[in-house]
Amino acid sequence: MNDFQIQRQIRLVSGVGGRKRIVDPQQPVPRQTAPGRTARVARLMALAIHFDELLQLGLVADYAQLARLGHVSRARISQVMNLLSLSPDIQEAILFLPQTERGRDPIRERHLRPIAAVPDWRQQRRMWRALAASR
Repeated sequence: MNDFQIQRQIRLVSGVGGRKRIVDPQQPVPRQTAPGRTARVARLMALAIHFDELLQLGLVADYAQLARLGHVSRARISQVMNLLSLSPDIQEAILFLPQTERGRDPIRERHLRPIAAVPDWRQQRRMWRALAASR
């Protein structure tokens, strides 16, 4: 019987919930994420874009089906989908809002409802600038 020994360096990294996991030291070190969390309104904006794509592709029939799948009311789906009425540059600004490090998000979906209700994008931009400056 042949005895042999394998030696290998390993690296332990902290994972989800503080669990340690073994990582090959040859692999690049994962980039650390920025502290904080993505603003809820940014997640809702991304969700509205995704829902719109599902509707366009015919994968869901209507807002009622989205509401059933998401276990929310049709009214809530309408509120989220109304974010698509914002000008494209405002949508982009929402998607790239800075991370919230603590406390409440400075801009919430309810703050955007009056802006989304205005059909004129120039007026929306003025309202958005005022909202962003106040937060």
